[in-house]
Amino acid sequence: MKQYLVLAVGISLVGASVAPAQTTCRTGVPTAATVTKNTEQQAADFFQYMAPQISAAIAGGSPTLGQTSSLGGLGHISVGVHGTALAGSLPDVSKFPTCYTGAYSAQLETNSQVIPGAGADAAIGIFRGLPLALTNVGSVDLLLSATYLPSYDDNNVSLTEPDGSLKIGYGARVGLLSESIIVPGVSLTVMRRDLPTVDIAANSNATDSLFVTGLKMNTTSWRIEASKSLVLFGIFGGIGRDHYESTVSAVRASVVAGALGRTNTTLNPSPEQKLDRTDIFGGVKLNLLFFKLAAEVGRVSGGDVTTFNTFTGSEPGAARTYGSVGLRFGF
Repeated sequence: MKQYLVLAVGISLVGASVAPAQTTCRTGVPTAATVTKNTEQQAADFFQYMAPQISAAIAGGSPTLGQTSSLGGLGHISVGVHGTALAGSLPDVSKFPTCYTGAYSAQLETNSQVIPGAGADAAIGIFRGLPLALTNVGSVDLLLSATYLPSYDDNNVSLTEPDGSLKIGYGARVGLLSESIIVPGVSLTVMRRDLPTVDIAANSNATDSLFVTGLKMNTTSWRIEASKSLVLFGIFGGIGRDHYESTVSAVRASVVAGALGRTNTTLNPSPEQKLDRTDIFGGVKLNLLFFKLAAEVGRVSGGDVTTFNTFTGSEPGAARTYGSVGLRFGF
């Protein structure tokens, strides 16, 4: 579920700044100005590394999995739920080097990790379109989505949502061709999906703490999709572009380093990321009497992500493959 995804990433982001020392990056005399610089940079790079993966799990492929053609106007509705698994990677924060003498560019280890996502959505028919031979053109559907993120407080980590736990997404679908016995369905969709705003607080021990305020992840996607039902089964596919915007209002750390005592700092500037990627996907669906079962496989790629540190395995902007399964009900 998406809520567990955000929680896992939030905890990992916390770990990037307060993980116990594994290796010392270099010798030197720590000062109040340098003692937190390395952990700040690692936290910023962790954010840059994970944001594209989380955003891809949010956006997925088809905006309404299993329903790619327009609905046919007023009186028609389709509601669905889906789960997504992205073949990603997660930095191993327990092996991040600790340095109190300033930012130190290192190669940070990563491990393969499935990044999960889930959601609910609805499509509501608005306009049937204009008749043209064996199809209709110009039909319009309203699209809605919902993401719920519960609060969490356990193991010295708390997660709260200052603006509420529920986030509603929205969009529209225009039918370029309505599906019929002969004609495939072809549509253009635009969809906005976000996660609720999150505040995270964590303590790794009695001395070190991290506070992440105003974590936001927003996605805007457009898709051109085509589909054709073959009685019981159907096939569909599409291509589009995703725009990701990920920001944090503030990252504040409180660290105790030897004789320097406690040092409080705020990462400046706060991490942010804007990224455009190409999304290609295809899938199959099973048409039952009132329900549809659908599965898709897709791949996102493109865009540059710059980090101070480097990472083993996949680069921050690496192409990612994902798969989704869903269940729909409509009439």
